[in-house]
Amino acid sequence: MAKKNKESLLRPPYVFEATWESLLEDASFVKIFLSDVLEDYILRQRWYGGKSSQLKYIELNQYFRIQQHGEVYYGLLLEVNFQEAFYQHYFLPIAFVTDESFAKEDRILPLTINGQTGYIIDAINLEAFRKLVFERIMNAEPNDTTPVRYHRSSLFTDTAYVSSRFMGLEQSNTSIIYNDTSVIKFFRRIYADKNPDFEMSQFLSEKKGYRNTPAYLGNVSIVDKDKDNITIALLQQLVPNEGDAWDFMLKEVHKVFSNLEYKKIEVDRLPDTQLFQRLEIRDVPPEIIDWAGLSIFLKLQVMAKRTAEMHVALGSEFEDTAFTPKHFNSDYEVWLKNRLLYQFQNRLNSVENNLHKLEGRAAELVKTFLERKNEIRRRFVKFDWTKLKGERIRVHGDYHLGQILVQDDDFYLLDFEGEPESTIRDRKVKHPPLKDVAGIFRSFHYAIYATIFNNGESYPYSQEDLFKAGETLYKFFIGVFLEAYTTLIQANNLNIGYRQERIFILKYSMLEKAIYELGYEMNSRPRWAVIPLEGILGIMDNQD
Repeated sequence: MAKKNKESLLRPPYVFEATWESLLEDASFVKIFLSDVLEDYILRQRWYGGKSSQLKYIELNQYFRIQQHGEVYYGLLLEVNFQEAFYQHYFLPIAFVTDESFAKEDRILPLTINGQTGYIIDAINLEAFRKLVFERIMNAEPNDTTPVRYHRSSLFTDTAYVSSRFMGLEQSNTSIIYNDTSVIKFFRRIYADKNPDFEMSQFLSEKKGYRNTPAYLGNVSIVDKDKDNITIALLQQLVPNEGDAWDFMLKEVHKVFSNLEYKKIEVDRLPDTQLFQRLEIRDVPPEIIDWAGLSIFLKLQVMAKRTAEMHVALGSEFEDTAFTPKHFNSDYEVWLKNRLLYQFQNRLNSVENNLHKLEGRAAELVKTFLERKNEIRRRFVKFDWTKLKGERIRVHGDYHLGQILVQDDDFYLLDFEGEPESTIRDRKVKHPPLKDVAGIFRSFHYAIYATIFNNGESYPYSQEDLFKAGETLYKFFIGVFLEAYTTLIQANNLNIGYRQERIFILKYSMLEKAIYELGYEMNSRPRWAVIPLEGILGIMDNQD
């Protein structure tokens, strides 16, 4: 369509003779709706994941009705095409409202249909829509075979809808709290398959009875025109909590660094330990306990046990092939090497393009990083599956402190959607469980350095001394976590390999994670690039 014609077509007012129930069958409406109107709306949304690419056009891949007792809403499956020759799929439910004071910030299109003037909005803003979805799940029939499918878990106990409200700041999804007892997550970016978050939540809750994740209560899915089962919403228990483990760890580490001055500690005289040395709390030197306090190590033991229990549950299935453990093989090795070498080259390009943004310690480290790039690349290639005896299982896949809730002295693990950059197929690949452990170890490293960056001026020590103290603390955190984790894993006969294999997997996975982090920091927070760079070079220099 010529630009001039397109502009004349899009000029309001938008008036259509169709009823709301038949509006999506009106070709002129669909043409207007999918053009600049919807493009402008989507670009403003926090959940839209294509902001770094150039949007080309949007297609309506499919639509379906979400309805009950005469109430009708539409669920849209949108295909967003980009100039870079790829596409993403998104879910957008829409409603028609006539109240002019409603949802001013979330209007998508003003229009008149069948003589009635109003606005199309994102239906999640409408309580009536949220209530309808809740009631459809609550009253779901087993073995539903309709295109739009609602499933209710045996763990669902509510008997009526009472209230709903937005959960708060979101990134890629939209979450609504129901009755102050449960939370539904509407997936915005969707895939032609079951969402791993739904799959893992249902498996851990219903089949394995794992208690330290929000209980699975139900879901909404759509069987599309290609017969793919697409998850569009997941309902789970709302776990009362004091926030996530990232905030918890920042507060704890701040107290530890504040103790340096309070305890008059000389950083150079702090006892040290080897990276990956398993440590009972009684093995931690008294000087470290006196500095950091006993409480943080006791909490790390609990976190390690909850992580191990998750992996034991995920590794104890022998019927459902999506969850049965596997051994290493050549197919996994080839897949892993290709993926990591591609990612490494991508991050390397990002580093080389942003060198001018670095200064101080980060500039020194990045110079060493670039000098050793071939050595790092060889480390990724040095993966021989025939020497690995452990098992591969379904894992969390994006495990870090932000994915853990704190409740009193306990921890709850959540958000099993997987690594955001990965394809849906890659997110379901089985990995050594230590890949998740490597993720949490990198998160410990981040928490320590973030504390130094955020509060460094309040500690009367040089940054060099703070980094040195932080690296010492990090090794003791890892040691205590690793001992509690490994002991429970081995007691439950999940095979994570012999000692050298475990250390190899941890170093390999932590190196992968740090390279992944480096690309993000170079593009977003160059000052923080020192954190993954310290991690990368620390792993490369560790010869254990």
